[in-house]
Amino acid sequence: MDERALIREAVAARRMSYAPYSSFMVGAALFCGNGAVYRGCNIENAAYGPSNCAERTAFFKAVSEGERDFAAIAVAGWPKDGKPGFAWPCGVCRQVMAEFCDPASFRIIVGTDEDNYTVRTLAELLPEGFGPASLGI
Repeated sequence: MDERALIREAVAARRMSYAPYSSFMVGAALFCGNGAVYRGCNIENAAYGPSNCAERTAFFKAVSEGERDFAAIAVAGWPKDGKPGFAWPCGVCRQVMAEFCDPASFRIIVGTDEDNYTVRTLAELLPEGFGPASLGI
């Protein structure tokens, strides 16, 4: 799947966001090695701590279905009634990505639509990250 199509999937996933407290709506689309795409959205909670980011929602859905081979994720997020902007994955999401992905090749696509996006590798966003290799695994 090309980057433009994946960002369209993330924008569509954003519409499912449950963000009654921050009104910051985020969608993610995770592209697997077998061609499957798993969507995720942010899901807030009044207690804040139990909230979950869109990226982790997509990863957890995919992993719970047996997926382990990931190529890229697209992220689209901005305030509900605000101007679209770039929403980079938080540190916790980057750490989850490091658990399942090769930092040198896993692509993170962040944008607002199919014409306005940028791409980085996980290694660029999480330099010197801690992952399974750090444990000798």
